Amino acid sequence: MSTPYPFTALVGQDSLRLALLINAVSPAVGGVLVRGEKGTAKSTAVRALSALMPEVDVVPECRFSCDPSSPDPACPDGPHAPGTAGKSRPARMVELPVGASEDRLVGALDIERALSEGVKAFEPGLLAAAHRGILYVDEVNLLHDHLVDLLLDAAAMGASYVEREGVSVRHAARFLLVGTMNPEEGELRPQLLDRFGLTVEVAASREPEQRVEVVRRRLAYDADPAGFAARWADEEADVRARIVAARELLPSVRLGDGALRQIAATCAAFEVDGMRADIVMARTATALAAWAGRTDVLAEDVRQAALLALPHRRRRNPFDAPGLDEDKLDETLEEFSGDDDPDPDQGPDGPDGPDGPDGGGGGGGQPEPDEGPQGDDTGAPPEAGENGQPQPSGAGEQSAVRAAEPFRTKVLSVPGIGEGAAGRRSRARTEHGRTTGARRPRGALTKLHLAATVQAAAPHQRARGRSGPGLVVRRDDLRQATREGREGNLVLFVVDASGSMAARQRMSAVKGAVLSLLLDAYQRRDKVGLVTFRGSGADVALPPTSSVDAAATRLESLPTGGRTPLAAGLLRAHDVLRVERLRDPARRPLVVLVTDGRATGGPEPVALAGRAARLFAAEGVASVVVDCESGPVRLGLAGQLAGELGGTAVTLDELRADSIAGLVRDVQGTSRRAA
Repeated sequence: MSTPYPFTALVGQDSLRLALLINAVSPAVGGVLVRGEKGTAKSTAVRALSALMPEVDVVPECRFSCDPSSPDPACPDGPHAPGTAGKSRPARMVELPVGASEDRLVGALDIERALSEGVKAFEPGLLAAAHRGILYVDEVNLLHDHLVDLLLDAAAMGASYVEREGVSVRHAARFLLVGTMNPEEGELRPQLLDRFGLTVEVAASREPEQRVEVVRRRLAYDADPAGFAARWADEEADVRARIVAARELLPSVRLGDGALRQIAATCAAFEVDGMRADIVMARTATALAAWAGRTDVLAEDVRQAALLALPHRRRRNPFDAPGLDEDKLDETLEEFSGDDDPDPDQGPDGPDGPDGPDGGGGGGGQPEPDEGPQGDDTGAPPEAGENGQPQPSGAGEQSAVRAAEPFRTKVLSVPGIGEGAAGRRSRARTEHGRTTGARRPRGALTKLHLAATVQAAAPHQRARGRSGPGLVVRRDDLRQATREGREGNLVLFVVDASGSMAARQRMSAVKGAVLSLLLDAYQRRDKVGLVTFRGSGADVALPPTSSVDAAATRLESLPTGGRTPLAAGLLRAHDVLRVERLRDPARRPLVVLVTDGRATGGPEPVALAGRAARLFAAEGVASVVVDCESGPVRLGLAGQLAGELGGTAVTLDELRADSIAGLVRDVQGTSRRAA
């Protein structure tokens, strides 16, 4: 096989290259999501693909790229007469910016023509431009959820439906969807991962010779782009011809019953949800056979299809890393290998089938999670390090304990109305959501309130000399629509890891509660940060980031022990918020302090902690204290601390969404003191 990507093929990215080519052969596979660390040429590979795509014939002057041999009967620019002479052009690669609006993606009413000419006209969006080409989304994990939903719906249906502002339009939108992302910047929701046909992981080579060659070629391209392209033109032409040949062969490829049984058995063995994985695997295996120039799907095609289509569908919660057990895959394929005709004496549900003694290992193939450190007699009692002699930082430290099972938490939100990034936690003025009114635009107009604009312009039509059907509109008449939706917040966890929290049972429950809140933050598109305090100081275990799973990893390995420098933890959290406010001033913070309220570290620890807490109250920072105090005698220190912070306190039990004891709580900035 020739090398179509001179920058990427050298760094072990064969799976990426193959996934892109398979989608070029059969866009019905459903696109590809490319995951990888920064600087691994993800975007370079995708852009290189555009030069390999065969040219397309389009109806002249059709904004929706209709095929002259079979034009879309519902094309908004049609109907096109059968046999219309077409023209050839290169397949387009359309890039969807992360900050694009919904109108830019799907299209909208042409406001300029509506106001100036009085006609209703549709202005196509990026989905129309990408029809029969490539739609590329860099940093797709940072794209707003509602845009991802629209994008993937169009990719799945092959059409875009627009119903808005009196416009009802449907047009074809079949394209090769490619998304790239850096997992360090946050994950896609599992539901959205499943909508991508294939997923590949890429990483930079660790071989010096390969890295040298990559740098050499990059410098050669920078020095002479045209000469560099000419050097690879012949190989690109070969790959392009091979894609065309594979497309022509694709309808003739036979997917036998044996291969279908292998596909079904593999999806069942790996317990993927729904039937999409089976369909994607079948399409991928067929495309692989066509790419190889064969008319029959072989077991090797099914295996490769599984490696590309199943890893991202194995996730059971947002913090699971995509992956596939290749040994189990080989065992499943071997078990269901053979002729296309099933053995009448041994069906798939026989004693050695996937549900039999040798098929799933008794647990559906899921490996048991690591048990982690076992409970033993070496752990310090709950108050170890608090009432004894002074200890240095780290004295009495215990190894990390496993978090208890996560649960669904109550919704904690920031009071008032913000203007931060779109999310799902607190009320905010956003570009998307329900329209609540209109105002004069401040700066550039981004979302026209048509009714309010017409109402403002209507009284002045005679004075402005209007004589035709169009409305005479001036700048002062324009009105910006105000909308209310939800925003994502910065959820800063401040976790007490001192000796008073060190009892294994209690710390396991605390970690389970924080993990539950992290899951909630993941679903609500928040940024998260983690500050821990123990011994003689506080540490920023995780600076604010969109990668919630990174916070979960740091939490799981958190050790405990030592004194309780509560003031140090609060001051470090205050400093983190100060820096983050400079970086992202529109994102409002929510501080979640997880502690039993004790303060023993440093001189006058209680008074110092109170003064530190009042800094948050003075700045109006929303806060919640998760009260971890347990036992029959409670001092109510966490409730007092919540009062100093100007926030609320909830117990671990009250934090549960299904708790009977707890009340539904939003962060209202009011204090709750112990009785």
